[in-house]
Amino acid sequence: MTQDPGFGAVLALLLDQRRLEATELADRAGLGADAVRAVLAGSAPAREQVRRLAAAHGFHALDLFVLAGLAVPDDLAPPDHTAHRWVRQIVVGAARLPPTERRSLLRRVRSLPREERRTPFAATHLPPDGGGPGSRVMLMFRHRNLNSLGLAMSLGMVTPTYLSASTYNVIGLGRKELTPRLVTDFAALLGLDARELAALTGVPLTRAPGPPAPEAVDAAALLWEARRLSAGRAEQVAGMVRSLRAPAETPEPR
Repeated sequence: MTQDPGFGAVLALLLDQRRLEATELADRAGLGADAVRAVLAGSAPAREQVRRLAAAHGFHALDLFVLAGLAVPDDLAPPDHTAHRWVRQIVVGAARLPPTERRSLLRRVRSLPREERRTPFAATHLPPDGGGPGSRVMLMFRHRNLNSLGLAMSLGMVTPTYLSASTYNVIGLGRKELTPRLVTDFAALLGLDARELAALTGVPLTRAPGPPAPEAVDAAALLWEARRLSAGRAEQVAGMVRSLRAPAETPEPR
């Protein structure tokens, strides 16, 4: 049975990767040094502490909750899980656009207001046995409103990895181990440092990762912003992306 690492262990790994002392992190987070040391020693953190420590690291609080096996607060989860179909189309379609149009699209999506929650967010928990690091990474994508099919299509567009949706389902169930290649490419689409994700998942990289492709950088930023959209708004943005693409392209299946 795979156990969740616990918030203290995840925080300690981030401190080690960034060569920070607990006192320095406490100052950045506006917390007492004793409180941070207690969390590092295994005390359960309050939600506000997780948010502050994530901000002090420049790390998404959402990802920190997931990696530590903690329940993700509602305000960090997508407001409409039914938007995943359109989020997939936005990310995959945008990867085919010229860089200037990708950046323009990203600015447009960023300008859209976050909408009120329409539906309860699904798949917010790890498998009963913890599932291991693969499950946690898949959950990070689910909290970006990207399901297994969307992940397969998106990674295939912006990284060298091209696997089936069913393979990602197996990873999510903890039945297939992560590889250095997968960790590197997952990090690119999550907008994370590959070395940090490798440390947090316990998968050592066999070589120093190069910088992600510009398409992957833009896809990660767009995926993060598009997670805030309702299905109706995401469908509108997906239509905008289709209008920007060459008319001769064959539309992807829905």
